[in-house]
Amino acid sequence: MPCDFIDTGSEAAGNDRLVHGEQVRRRKVKDALFLAQLPARGLFVGLPTATVDSRAMETIYRLGEISCPAGILVLVDGGHLGLWSGERSPAEIDPALLGVDDPAMVADVLGSVDLVGVGPDASAAVRSFDRQPGRVLHDIPASRAAELTAMFEEHCRGAGLDARLEALPGRESHARRVRRTAAEGGGSFLMFGVPVVVVGGVPRDRRLPMLASRVDARDGVRWAEMSVRVSDAEVESSVPLGDIGVDWGRVLFGDADALNAWRHDDPVDGLADVAFWGAAADEAAEAFAAPELGEPGEDGVRGWTGLAVTEAVETALAVQKWKEERAGRGLMVDFRPHSHHWQVMRQVRASETESGTVDIGDARLLCAMTTWGDGYFPVSADLDAKGALVAVRVRFSDTAA
Repeated sequence: MPCDFIDTGSEAAGNDRLVHGEQVRRRKVKDALFLAQLPARGLFVGLPTATVDSRAMETIYRLGEISCPAGILVLVDGGHLGLWSGERSPAEIDPALLGVDDPAMVADVLGSVDLVGVGPDASAAVRSFDRQPGRVLHDIPASRAAELTAMFEEHCRGAGLDARLEALPGRESHARRVRRTAAEGGGSFLMFGVPVVVVGGVPRDRRLPMLASRVDARDGVRWAEMSVRVSDAEVESSVPLGDIGVDWGRVLFGDADALNAWRHDDPVDGLADVAFWGAAADEAAEAFAAPELGEPGEDGVRGWTGLAVTEAVETALAVQKWKEERAGRGLMVDFRPHSHHWQVMRQVRASETESGTVDIGDARLLCAMTTWGDGYFPVSADLDAKGALVAVRVRFSDTAA
């Protein structure tokens, strides 16, 4: 069933009911936390490589448009935006959202530091140290900071480099990471171990088309690449910006400032939907007099739309309780607050291109499914003969030009 939120009654959710996919999110982020301390190349070891037909389809699909009044474009896993700190310190993010509940680990995460390279050879030293992209090593747990600093010192001695690591006075907010990365010419940084890509110099005063092409993979047709088109100029060169990390099968292209106003789980209108489906759906629908949900792309899904949040929670709990009263009832129950994430994923489910947009202020953000699932996908900036930005491109298969 093409649904954007994880079933709250599934085995993956365990006893955490009506958590809007949080348990799965926590597990993924917890698994990613250690990446802040590993060599950057370790991010890509062992990733599956898809086998595709070498003949990419020529058809170009228009997924929608984006607008970027801040002039800075961010590419991020749309499913992880519940962890976005905006202008706040990442230390203000509840460790429970990261899958951390052990008191000692909670203290360790809350005490995390950002380490910056200083000294004449700082840039070269941090780059060759190869732990994270950029000059700052983010989100280093308190218990590992001294060890990592010592490792860096040993690395510098061996390479004959004059540099050291110093802890920043406070954690660098995600919004500040974006601005700094853009000011440095674009690139990537880690958000709790998940790579995020940033590019500046994007036109502020107009909407930009999002285009995509497909490739014939052996197990079906998938996206070959997606690109934000800035101009129609001929591409003379391409500059790699880094890889976007995807844990939720989707990529969001968003204005830097608009992301600070993103509401991932909280409804923007005070309303929520309750949906359910599965082998016992007809029986549940009869028990609760539940109609067809009526949402495009969700045939066979029952439930209620536009309920007040309190009523929606009570209703979803009642359906969940009914499911558990008898073993073997095959039913998936989903609580969907009308958040920005819900708005865009509602369109994704209904769209033939699995894409959708949401407006936040003057910005328009676009989210699209990768069609390859999770992974690390390279992002590049295409430039014209004068070095001006032509497009920002995400490549999903090796056959993409």
